Amino acid sequence: MVDALIVSNLVLWLALVVLAAVVLALLRQIGILHERIAPAGALVGREGPRPGETAPVVEVEDWSGLRLRPGAPDPQGRGTLLFFVSPTCPVCKTLLPVARAVAAAEDGGLALVVASDGPREEHVEFVRAHDLANGSYVLSTPLVLAWQVGRLPYAVLLDAGGVVRARGLVNTREHLESLFEARDRGVASVQEYLGRDAPPRRVA
Repeated sequence: MVDALIVSNLVLWLALVVLAAVVLALLRQIGILHERIAPAGALVGREGPRPGETAPVVEVEDWSGLRLRPGAPDPQGRGTLLFFVSPTCPVCKTLLPVARAVAAAEDGGLALVVASDGPREEHVEFVRAHDLANGSYVLSTPLVLAWQVGRLPYAVLLDAGGVVRARGLVNTREHLESLFEARDRGVASVQEYLGRDAPPRRVA
């Protein structure tokens, strides 16, 4: 009886050691996979205008009636972040504070223009809930069409001269911040930058 108990304890300890070794091996593999996974950037389609091109200038009115010309060169030397949203888009609501924080943290200042379209009455509660009445919130179908926005939330980063520096579908903070990373690296997108360093694929 005593011998059986000793054997069973030895087997349990051996199983525990094996399990610990397996867990350590899995942790190592997870670390390797994490290093190999490329950072996600804003999803860029074939819509225009493309990064490096001059932005279309569309004259609009913001929520308070102030006339704006998103895409025109900024006399104050600031860049512009165009952030396209919808009152029915949960991700848009989540990223609104992020867009504000990113714009506020930009060196030299960054104008944030939050844009949508549709009847004004459909946006009243959205504007109130997110305190957009005091910012540049615009309703303009021509602006949405000029940027060929099909899915939301969508962001466009312009420089002070009205040139597109980066754009794309942004579903996370990482996506939004990737626009600035692409601009700083002088590429159209993070994916393009990573593709430059990627080794050529072997064709069988």
